[in-house]
Order: sequence, then structure tokens, then C-alpha cells
Amino acid sequence: MNKTDVLSRWTKEKSEELYGIKNWGAGYFSISDKGEVVVNPYKDQSSGVSIMDIISGVRERGMDMPVLLRFENLLDAQISFLNNSFREAMGKLGYKGQYKGVYPIKVNQQQQVVEEVTRFGERYHHGLEVGSKAELIAALSLMKDREACLICNGYKDEEFVDLGLYAVKMGFKCIFVIEIPNEVDIVLERSRALGVKPIIGLRIKLSSKAGGHWTESGGDRSLFGLNMSQLIEVVDKLKEEKMLDCLKLLHYHLGSQIPNIRDIRAAVLEATRVYAELVKEGAPMGYLDLGGGLAVDYDGSNTNFTHSRNYTVEEYCTDIVEAVMTVLDAEKIPHPIIVTESGRAVVAYYSVLLFNVLDVERFETYDVPEQPDENASEQIRNLYDVYRNISVKNIQECYNDALYYRDEIRDMFKHGRISLRERALAEKLFWNTMYQIAREKEELKHFPPELEDIEHALADIYYGNFSVFQSIPDSWAIDQLFPIMPVHRLLELPRRNAVIADITCDCDGKIDRFIDLHDVRKSIPLHELKNGDDYYLGVFLVGAYQETLGDLHNLFGDTNVVSVRINPDGTFDLTKELHGDSVSDVLSYVEYDPKIMCANFRETCEEAIRSGYISASERREIMRAYENGLRGYTYYER
Repeated sequence: MNKTDVLSRWTKEKSEELYGIKNWGAGYFSISDKGEVVVNPYKDQSSGVSIMDIISGVRERGMDMPVLLRFENLLDAQISFLNNSFREAMGKLGYKGQYKGVYPIKVNQQQQVVEEVTRFGERYHHGLEVGSKAELIAALSLMKDREACLICNGYKDEEFVDLGLYAVKMGFKCIFVIEIPNEVDIVLERSRALGVKPIIGLRIKLSSKAGGHWTESGGDRSLFGLNMSQLIEVVDKLKEEKMLDCLKLLHYHLGSQIPNIRDIRAAVLEATRVYAELVKEGAPMGYLDLGGGLAVDYDGSNTNFTHSRNYTVEEYCTDIVEAVMTVLDAEKIPHPIIVTESGRAVVAYYSVLLFNVLDVERFETYDVPEQPDENASEQIRNLYDVYRNISVKNIQECYNDALYYRDEIRDMFKHGRISLRERALAEKLFWNTMYQIAREKEELKHFPPELEDIEHALADIYYGNFSVFQSIPDSWAIDQLFPIMPVHRLLELPRRNAVIADITCDCDGKIDRFIDLHDVRKSIPLHELKNGDDYYLGVFLVGAYQETLGDLHNLFGDTNVVSVRINPDGTFDLTKELHGDSVSDVLSYVEYDPKIMCANFRETCEEAIRSGYISASERREIMRAYENGLRGYTYYER
């Protein structure tokens, strides 16, 4: 925080800039004049709802933090935005085909999510993509629209194929995408056995590759898809079996969260060229499935950084349509139905994780004696000299000297040459020195690279009531950045720099990388806790993958989930409530039987009575506490 910020009045505009909400919020999230985060799917100032009002509603209904909020309207808005953007691009460029999106269930498999995708997507014939038998079974229970596509990727056994063929028989556009050459034999065999003509697609490996986390999804060595020689073999097989008329779709997948539009365009051009060649081979075709990849601008930088994208959704749609037309118009081939499997872009904005801060470990300067003790070691005296002589001109030298003497003192302690109290004094001196160096650094426009992260070393630790591994596993696993900020008190200056720790007993259970327009920030400005008042933080854009990938580290289970519908008049309804896992629930997931556990613990209590440790009445209280614990929320409860 610079001096200008400290001296001037803090405003919501300064909070907007500090946390970047206008950059990543996509118009859905903003800050009100009361200094609270507001959600508004209508992008109309009068219709916004404060997250703090929602928190009040949640707490009045007896639900504790952490809570995952799902905003129905944001899912609806993103589906509409994607479909309308393609429609507008096609209309502007004179494209003769259509757009039909599909939602990949793997991105968020929760029943409520998939159900709402099918409901909101029906007016656009927005379908589903499945990659396993279980996902196909889930999809068939929810799909009603026979104009929508049901894309079947992944490895397929006979049971999988039979279910898909029955869907075709019932009038659904269920398309089998061949991932490996042998799959075509299973599809043809089962279609003959059931007397159903299949709809077949082929997945290809492109030479094109994309940047980002998932670059291995594309290229010659990608795990899935047919290379060009295998593609020809499958085409010849279909010709031989008189089933080439079943080949309707070409599919590829470049990767997820593709930040650079040039990579997307290059892949579309290559795939469309293959599509044109399949038409020349005599296949009827009709569908070009471009897979996923539409990125979400998590940090709001609008760049080709991994957590961002250097294009808008409108540019994405326009470039795709232009690329397809460039190839096919030259070959005089009819425009196909364009299919994309956008999941992240559809559901990311949908969910917000809220949690309260339980405690703070503050970094404070220490009180130390003015002078070292006359019997103090030379190294401690030297550390005193460093501490007393810090200035703007010598901070680099002081920094190096402080590190040297600290390490010397630690080594001396290991060899029994100084006492524990002397080491404790040395550590106080060292951290006071670091604090003073950090203050002097603020006066410099240019500073040594060694001092770049000194504020991070001095950051407070804010302990949040959540689990990184359960609720935002990508933050831990692949260093995914999510926007994080307080959802209130945004008219107050945030005076503390902090990292965030969860309540798991794991050193990886922390967040120490935060979004920034120009780089990755290693701490985040937060407000000081007020005695007795809750402090709430929100993790935004967590609708994609996080619920599906979350685990049970330390046996912290699913959080409470609340679905919210925001009305045009600025009111809101809590439409659905799902209580998070109890301790009993998560124990059963890892093979414990709560009834047997109670019986075993009861025996332990009886043995304690016989041994004289507790009375029979104390046993009753102990058993009640044990059983209440089994029924309780896995997270911190008041």
C-alpha cells in the first residue's frame, strides 16, 4: 500500500482497482456504494444484490460457513451469451449453417448444474457431452430436447454403445465419437445387433498445439484421437461396411483454457481442411465439433497469460466462423453445424465460495533491548549494528548482512554455543530488520531483485474456514489463480498484507498467489479483524471443475450449497439448499460405519467406567458429544 493510499480517503473505486473486480467480473460483479460486493446478472445497476444480504439470508436459515453460492441467472446468462455471440457472428458473416453448443458434464457433474444447463439451454438446442457410461446415464435422465446434440466421447464398451443406440432409436442426436480405431468395430457390431443406424463422429489428432496448462491435449502425441493414417483406415472400414453414410461429425480437442486466439484459429483451419477432405471421400458430414478451449479471464488482464485470454467471446466466435468459411467456401462445400464443447466459460461465473476468517497470525515488530547484553556473542552484536544503521542507501547491504548473521546464529545454536534465549533475541532482531528494510524499500523506484518478495515474507496469515483441497483443488494442484477478495468493508483501507491458510493440517493448504494485472501477487491486502465481527472473503469463478475434483483431505467434506435466483427488481430467492457433508457422511466415504464406530466407542467408555476413569453419568455426556460430533458439519461451527 503506498503512502498516497494511506493518507487519502479510501473509496470503492480504489477497492475496484485493488482487487480488479471490473476486469474479471464480466459485468456480473461490482462494488456497491455501501462497500459490498454486488451480483447482477442483468447488468442494470438497480437489479444488483449484495452478497452480504445473501449471507444474512443463509445464516438466518441456520447454515454455517463455508457456503458455495450458485447463481442460476449467471449460468443462464452465460449460455445465452455464448449462443447469441455465435448467432451474431454467423449473421454478420453470412454463414449458412448453425451453432449448437454442448456442455461437457465432466466440468461440473453436480445434478443441479447439469439440470439447469439443459433447462436454460433448451431454447438454443444446447446439448451435453459425455465421456463415460455414468455420464451418459446421467445425461439421458435429463435430456428432453431431440434437436440438441448428445456427444459421446471417451472409451466405449458394449453397454455404453447400446445405451447410445437406444437414445438414437428414441430420436435423440446421440453421436458416437471414435477415439481409437477399434471402437468403430464395437459401434458397427452393436448397431447391427440392435437394428439401429448409428451417428458416427471421428476425433482427430491435430498437429496444431496451444499454449497454457493443457498443451498436451493437442499435437501429434496427444492421448486421444486418430492420426491421419488411422483416420483413413476408419474411413475405408466404413466404406467397406457400407456405413460411410453414418459418418456425420469431425471432432478435435485442442485443450482447456486456451489463452491465445491465434492457436484457436490455427486449429480450426487445420480441422476444417480435414473436414473438407472427408466430404470429398463421400461422407455426408454436417457437424464440425471444435471441442473446448474457450478461456475464462480469471485475472482480468486480457492477455495470453495462462489465467487469462487475449480475446473476447465475440472475437472467438467471429474467428471460428471466418476460419471455417475460408476453407469451405473455396472448396464449395456446404457450411456445417458448428459444435463447441465450452464448459469452463459456461459455468465458471456460476459459483462463488464464501468463507469466514477464524483467526489471524499477525506479523508485528518486537520489543528488543536498546543495547545488547555485555555478554552477548559477536554475531548478536553485529545484528544489532545492522538493525540500527538501516537507510535507503544501504538496504541491500543490510539485507545481506542480516541473512548472514541470522544463519551464523542458528548454526551456533545447533552446536550449543548460544542459549535458546539468545537465539530468540536474534530472531526478533532479524525480523525487525526485515520490517524496517521493507519500509525503506517503499521510498525506492528501483530496488534490488532480492528484495522483491520481502513483503511476502512479512505477510500476516489469515486462517479461513474452508479447505483448499475440497473447494478449490486447482489452486493447489496446478497453481490456478482465482479472484479472491473481501465481500464487504470495501470503503475501508485494507491495512494488512496477508496470505490465506485453510483449516487443514497441511502446509499446502494455503493460498499465496493472487491475481494481478501485470504479474502474480504473493500476498493480498485485507482488513484488520474487528472484535466480534465476522470477516467474509469470496473466491470467485469457481464453477468449473472445482466441485468435481475436490477431495476429502483431513476428512473435510462438501460445503453447504445454496442456489440463488436474482429477480429484476433487485430482490432474490434462495431456491435450493444442500447441506454440506456431516462427519458421519465423510467417514462412510472412507469405509467407516458410524453405527459400528458408536458401538466400539461405547465399549471403550464402559471399560473406562470399569477402570474408574469416568462415572456412568459422565459416559452419557461423552457419548452425547461423540454422537453430536458425528452429526456435525465437518467445518468449524460456532
